[in-house]
Amino acid sequence: MADHDRIEGAAKNMGGKVKEGVGKMTGDTKLQAEGKADQVEGKVQNTVGGVKDSLRDKA
Repeated sequence: MADHDRIEGAAKNMGGKVKEGVGKMTGDTKLQAEGKADQVEGKVQNTVGGVKDSLRDKA
């Protein structure tokens, strides 16, 4: 079963991609930057969830 962090991280990553895309279409550089930041945060959270899953599997 996937860890909650992995699911939430993937959602943040996708939301960040959408936000970045909307920022590009509208020319809003702040929105683009927020989208990129959300993507990084999502990737980190997804990685943390993966580590938790690995540790749980070894236990």
